[in-house]
Amino acid sequence: MAKVGYIFKANSYDALDADKEWMRQYGCVQVVEEECAHEALRPQWKQLMASLGRGDELVVAKFSNAVRDLRGLAALVELCRIKVVRLVSIHDKIDTLGELFPDTTAAQVLEMFGALPEEVAVLRKSSSHIMQLQQTIKPPVTKKAMSRAEREKTIVDMYNNGYSIDDIWEVSGFNSKSSIWRVLNKYGVYLNRGRTSGPRVKKQQDETK
Repeated sequence: MAKVGYIFKANSYDALDADKEWMRQYGCVQVVEEECAHEALRPQWKQLMASLGRGDELVVAKFSNAVRDLRGLAALVELCRIKVVRLVSIHDKIDTLGELFPDTTAAQVLEMFGALPEEVAVLRKSSSHIMQLQQTIKPPVTKKAMSRAEREKTIVDMYNNGYSIDDIWEVSGFNSKSSIWRVLNKYGVYLNRGRTSGPRVKKQQDETK
């Protein structure tokens, strides 16, 4: 069981250092920081979701900072329920174990749900606007690609944790889905959905009887 934190580094987010310190004081073994340039795909977030184990604790700065919409929040809550992961949101003052913020009321939780779409929209608009301004001053910075080992580990972890091939393909950076199957076959992953099941093997030449 481990505690891990997550923060999306939005350009307009000025509580980054304070939230990181809160997470460290709470005992997080790692604070995952998602770069603003990766807002659309959130590869670090997806890798973190795939890596969570039973009994772990996930700490986010704020739900509107971690997820992109109410659907994403519902998926997060469901995943944490299935994996028995304790979920803590610092600024929303929500702890699914009910210990850190005992004074939080049901009305405040419902208010958080209602305000989330607007907060997410403001955060994304602000980040996008600042990035556009930066790009007019200097050439766009090329995104740092994941190493080959990191990419293959992410593909395997996401497949084993139920992500669709489309989701995996979007994060992988590959040009074709066949590369996804190649990686899964390389690591002997049991294929339990899609057009095939069981490990893929190359077709053998006609055998002589």
